[in-house]
Amino acid sequence: MSNNSPPPIRFTTQKAFASRITLATLTGRPIHISQIRPSSPTSPGLASHEISLLRLLEAVTNGSTIEISYTGTILVYRPGLITGSAPCSGASGGVIRHEIAAACTRGVSYFLIPLCLLAPFSKAPINVLFTGPGVITSATPAGDVSADTVRTAILPLYARFGVSNNIELRILRRSNPGSRGKGGAGEIQLVFGHQVRLPKTLHLLNSGRIKRIRGVAYCTGVPASNNARMIEAARGILNPMTVDTYIFSDVSAAPYLISKDKTTSNVKSKTGIGFGISLVAESSTGCLYSADVVSPPSGGVPPEDLGQQCAHQLLESVAAGGAVSLVGAPTVLALMAMGSEDVGRVQIGKDVISTEQIIGLGRDMKAFGMNGWGFREATDVENDVVVSVVGRGVGNVGRKIT
Repeated sequence: MSNNSPPPIRFTTQKAFASRITLATLTGRPIHISQIRPSSPTSPGLASHEISLLRLLEAVTNGSTIEISYTGTILVYRPGLITGSAPCSGASGGVIRHEIAAACTRGVSYFLIPLCLLAPFSKAPINVLFTGPGVITSATPAGDVSADTVRTAILPLYARFGVSNNIELRILRRSNPGSRGKGGAGEIQLVFGHQVRLPKTLHLLNSGRIKRIRGVAYCTGVPASNNARMIEAARGILNPMTVDTYIFSDVSAAPYLISKDKTTSNVKSKTGIGFGISLVAESSTGCLYSADVVSPPSGGVPPEDLGQQCAHQLLESVAAGGAVSLVGAPTVLALMAMGSEDVGRVQIGKDVISTEQIIGLGRDMKAFGMNGWGFREATDVENDVVVSVVGRGVGNVGRKIT
């Protein structure tokens, strides 16, 4: 390591771990995180999903170094160049296989959202296959959105920054949280083949009016009637709001896991059983608002309650205002900060911008050397603010300027 390398930016606790690791990789700044669950008596230090995320970033970068203390409570991460699925990255046939352990309690969106943020700034296209007993494609009790929401409510946001070609998220095998919320044995493939030098400057100041609602009701290993009951309950609330409402139904068999216990070798058991629903509302100006609900691993919740709960969550997301929902705001603000040295503007609801997640993101961006945000009251909507972000102008350092 060169002596001229900048000192690491210091953080404490595991809070916003994925966001900070992603910002470090985008900006090329090393970070030092301490006090990671130091008081936990059973599992101090980094959790299974956090270590898996570090392995994923190590696979799509070249030159990254990761140092973890003996107890796992201290991490030093020095990012390398984002290479994607280049031949030097160890990709087999252009595809990186990332296996998630069975102890993982986070949904696959925990890995997909940071990976999508890195993909436009990669040297080569990114093609990652998520597999293993720990892949959960549905929403989770930990607050992760489903893979359907990533596909329908987050990936379309990249088109506003000029990133829209050869982007696909394939749900190869669905799964819900397994026993005690761990594992699911699903399978997801992300193909992100559009790399840019700098994202376009965004000016999004008109949220428009809701014109249609789309969604997916899914179930794995349970009767298909659960989907019909969720759809009927959700439509009972949403149909009076807009007539253009269509919710798809996806029924799949539960994944099987082969037991590794010596006493019960080669015994297959079902996992990832459950059902859920994902809804997305689109406005006349292309703004997206989403909601996700999944059955708890312990069961006991009827499908009608899930359908109604998801519909109410969607209406609350729309009522929060702004041209960007809480689910998409971190992605939009990060891409605006990584753009050219110009002022971008986006209208966001006060209930969204005042959340702990967004305030923490702004502070972390400032710590990584990005410009602060400017605020002013929106003129046309009472509870909205216009956020002004000046791009950093660094962009994709691995892509040649032509």
